[in-house]
Amino acid sequence: AAIIVFAADHGVAAEGVSAFPASVTAQMVANFARGGAAINVFARQINARLEVVDVGVATPSDQVPGVVLDRVRAGSGNIACEDAMSPDEVKAALEVGIRAVERARAAGARCVILGEMGIANTTASSALLAAFTGLSAEEVVGRGTGIDDARLDHKRKVIARALARGTGDTALDTLARLGGLEIAAMAGACLAAAAGRTPVLVDGFIATVAALAATRLAPGVRDYLVFGHRSDEAGHGEALAALGGEPLLSLGLRLGEGSGAALAYPLLASACAMLSEMATFADAGVEGGPSA
Repeated sequence: AAIIVFAADHGVAAEGVSAFPASVTAQMVANFARGGAAINVFARQINARLEVVDVGVATPSDQVPGVVLDRVRAGSGNIACEDAMSPDEVKAALEVGIRAVERARAAGARCVILGEMGIANTTASSALLAAFTGLSAEEVVGRGTGIDDARLDHKRKVIARALARGTGDTALDTLARLGGLEIAAMAGACLAAAAGRTPVLVDGFIATVAALAATRLAPGVRDYLVFGHRSDEAGHGEALAALGGEPLLSLGLRLGEGSGAALAYPLLASACAMLSEMATFADAGVEGGPSA
């Protein structure tokens, strides 16, 4: 397995939709690089290659050893009042994800886990999910990092403002209007993995919305998606339903980073081992059993 964590900031954080300040994105990127985050622990546990990619953190990560710099811009626009990205920036972010998967495959990866870090990215993901499915903000918006009732109501209103600006005519338009740099990069990674016949073990809400965006760009991507878990975020069930996804685990997680998918990886590895190594009744000489 290869784990790729894409990091970027979101202009909509200025609307006060998160329990944490935007500066936490850069701080967490540094923590990833030091090996101190949950995803680092799980990557070591499953012996996975881990790469952290700065797609657009507001404070560049050029002073953080071990972080891949593949930046498109310093954070997305505030979707409440402007587009997140230009069409060219969306394409550039997709290409960041494509390059990351190409590096992972060149290093021998046969399964990809995509993670993310970006304060306010549940806001962008909720807006994207509403745009792709036609659901209302009330149906898709959750508490993200653990906001209270008042901020949750405010977050819904911010997303409603973003949706009222228009959602675009194509999936690329929708990503440009409402998405985020790391979300687009994850979508690009899904495209590249599918093109290389490499399964993607999909993480939580944000990763699932990115995978949904990828299927809107190329429907064949769906055949390469395995869903690691269902998170505690309100809209994740709706995102899974939009993809017809059945998650392997349901543990009430809400951490992100690719952590839930990394926890599910041993189940996927066990399934592959059983299919390739377990003897059938016929192989084992068991009388009266099924032939396969």
